[in-house]
Amino acid sequence: MTPRTPADTPSGGPAPSSGAAATSASAAASARDAAESLDLAGCRVLRTFEGLEPTEAVLEAIHRGDAAGVTLFRHKNVGSPEQLRATCAALQAARPPGDPPLVIGLDQEGGQLQAVGGRATAWPGNLALGATGSEELAEAAGFAIGREAAALGANVVFAPVCDVLQPASATPLGTRSFGSDPELVGQLAAAMVRGLQAAGVAAVLKHFPGHGGAIGDSHAAMPVIPDDAATIRARDLAPFRAGIAAGAKAVLPGHLAAPALTGGRTIAATVSPELLNDLLRGELRFEGVTVSDALDMGGAGTAGHLDGQAVAAAAAGMDLLMLVHPTALEDGVVGALRAAITVGSLDEAGARRARERIHALRTWLGEGRQPALDVVGCEAHRAVAGRIAEASVTLVRDPAGNVPLLHGGERPTIAVIAPIPVDLTPAETSCYLRVELADAFRRRRYDVIELVAPLDPTPAQVASLVDASRDADVVIVGTFDAVSNPGQVALVRALGERGSAELRESRHRSTTIAVALRSPYDVGLYPEHVTAACTYGIQPPQMEALAAALTGEIPFAGHLPVQLPVQLPAQPQAHHGEALR
Repeated sequence: MTPRTPADTPSGGPAPSSGAAATSASAAASARDAAESLDLAGCRVLRTFEGLEPTEAVLEAIHRGDAAGVTLFRHKNVGSPEQLRATCAALQAARPPGDPPLVIGLDQEGGQLQAVGGRATAWPGNLALGATGSEELAEAAGFAIGREAAALGANVVFAPVCDVLQPASATPLGTRSFGSDPELVGQLAAAMVRGLQAAGVAAVLKHFPGHGGAIGDSHAAMPVIPDDAATIRARDLAPFRAGIAAGAKAVLPGHLAAPALTGGRTIAATVSPELLNDLLRGELRFEGVTVSDALDMGGAGTAGHLDGQAVAAAAAGMDLLMLVHPTALEDGVVGALRAAITVGSLDEAGARRARERIHALRTWLGEGRQPALDVVGCEAHRAVAGRIAEASVTLVRDPAGNVPLLHGGERPTIAVIAPIPVDLTPAETSCYLRVELADAFRRRRYDVIELVAPLDPTPAQVASLVDASRDADVVIVGTFDAVSNPGQVALVRALGERGSAELRESRHRSTTIAVALRSPYDVGLYPEHVTAACTYGIQPPQMEALAAALTGEIPFAGHLPVQLPVQLPAQPQAHHGEALR
C-alpha cells in the first residue's frame, strides 16, 4: 500500500518532526507540555451540531477548549463535497492557537453505512469484502475511503467493524461485518486499518468486545452476549487483536454487555473497567484512544442522567465521549467531568493519561497533507469498488442450471422484484439508495418488468406481484432482510411454486432466481429448488456485477462469508481472492 500521499494543502496540524527529535527527551517533554495545555474535561468530548455550517455554539465550544472534535452525520451535516470541506475547515479554524487538529469523525464504513453519498465512491461494504476473502482489496478500499475522507476534511473514520457475524445479529449488523470466521474478519480488519491509516486518517475498531454474538440492537437497548468467556475470547476478541497489531489508533467499545467477562455483571462495555482497562489495555495491550459509541443510543442508558453516565464512562477508562445532544447537554457533560475531577470522583492521574493519549492522536492527525477534492469519487476509486463487487457476487446454488440467463438463444424477458430500501437500524444509509438492478439489465438491452415490493408483503400483495410477473421468462426477486420480514420469504416461495406448477403442466415456465441483497442468511429460508445468489448490499457497483454475472459476462467469484444454519450444496473450491479483475 502506498504511504501517505503528498497532496495539495496542509491538514492544519504541526509538521512531523525528525525521527531523532521525536525520540529525544526534549521532544517528549514538549509533547507533555503541549498536552497539558488541553483542558482535562473539555478534551474528552466529541460534539455535534445541526446544519451544513458549524453553529456559533459549536465554534465557541471549540474555541474555549471544550471539545476534542466533532462527529459529522449524513442527515445532519453532509451536503456536497465542497460544503463538507468548507465546514471542516471552519471547525479547525476555531480551535485555540497552538492546539493540535480537532478530531473530525465520519461513519464512512462503506456498504449500508456511508456518511457521504453523492459523488463519493459507492463502496460495496465489509460483507462483500468478506466474500472476496482478499486482503489486497480490503486494504485498497481502506486507503481509498481514507483518501476521500481526508479530502473532505475528516480525519477519523469509524471503521472497520470487527464484529463476527452470527444469525442473532443478522438484522442489527446486516452487511457491516466481514463475516462469521474470526480469522478472516481479523485479516480483513487489519488490512483495512493499514489502508485507512496509510491515507492519514485514524482507523477505529468497533464494537468492542464484539457485537456479533449479542442478542439485540444497541440503538434500542443494551444487548447481551450470552456466551461463555472461552467462546468470546476465541470468536469475538480475535479480530480486535489483529486490528490492534495492525496499529489501529482507536477502539470503540459498544453499548453491550458480556457478563462472562465482567464477573457475571450485566454492565455495558462503555462503563466497564474490567473490559476497558483489564481486558483492552491489560490483556490486549491497546495503547491508543478509546472512544464511546454515541451516548444518545438506547444501550447507553443515559436517558435522564447523561452527566452521570459520562462521568462513569470516563472513570472506567473511556477517553473520548461521543455526544449527540443539544448544546446545553453537551456543555453539562463538560461541567460534570470538571466537577468530578475537582471533588476526586474522577481520578486526576487517569484523566491526565487520557489527555495524553488524545493529544497524541490529534498530533498524529496533523502529520499528513489534505488531498485535492478531485479524489472524491475518482475513476481509480470507482474501479476498486467495481473489483470488489465483481469478486464478491456469489452463486450459492443453481440446481436447474438457470445461470447464465442467455444460452445462445434470444434474450429472455426479465422481471425484477425488489423492495424499496429502508434503514432497518439507525446505523445505516440504505434509504438514500434504490435497487438499480433493472437499469443494469436495460443497459444490456433486455426487456425488463420492474416491480416494487413492500418490505414485508401481505398474502394479497404477494399474489399481486406473482401475477404481475407472469409474462416474464425470468423473475429475479431480491430480498432485503427476509429473516425479519416473512412476507419476503412467502414471495420467493410463491414464485418458486408457480414455476414448478408450470413445469408439471407443460406450460411456459418462468425461472425464479432469488437474490439476498443484504443478509446472506436469507438464503437459508429460500426453497432448495430455487436458484440463489448473494450480493451483500445494493450499492450500484453490486447491482452492475450481479447483472454481469447472471448474463455470463463475468463468473460468480464470491464465497459465502457466513455459515448458513441449513445444509447447502458444496461450492466450487477456489482460493479466496481469485478471479480479481
